[in-house]
Amino acid sequence: MAEIHTGHCLCGSVRFRTKGPLREVIACHCSQCRRQTGHHYAATNVPDENLEIEGGGNITWYRASDTAGRGFCRTCGSALFWKGDRSDYTSIMAGAFDQPTGLKIGFHIFCADKGDYYEIEDGSRQFPQGY
Repeated sequence: MAEIHTGHCLCGSVRFRTKGPLREVIACHCSQCRRQTGHHYAATNVPDENLEIEGGGNITWYRASDTAGRGFCRTCGSALFWKGDRSDYTSIMAGAFDQPTGLKIGFHIFCADKGDYYEIEDGSRQFPQGY
C-alpha cells in the first residue's frame, strides 16, 4: 500500500493528499522565503502525479520570480506551495501536513541570506546559496 500524507491550510479551504514517500525537508533562508513566511521556508516536495488538491480554487499563485510561483490560501493566507515553471513536482510547506509526518530537515539553503535574529544550530548541512 502506498504511503499517504494529508494536510491543509489554517482555515481548511485548501486540503491536499500525497501518495508515496516524502523527500527530506529543505529549509530555505532566502529573503523571499523569509518575507513570505515570517521566518524560513521548510518544505518537502511531491511529484505532481502524486499530489491531489481539494479546494484548488482557493489558491492564489504569486509570481515570485521569472521562474517560479508561490501558492497560498486566498482565505486565510497560509503559505502552502512553491512551484518551478519547468518542474514536475510541487514543494509543500512541511508545517501544512497533518502529523505525524515522519519528516526531518535534511539541509539548509541560502544561509548567507538568513535573518540576523537567529542561528542555524540543528547540525544539518548548510549551503550559502542553493545546493
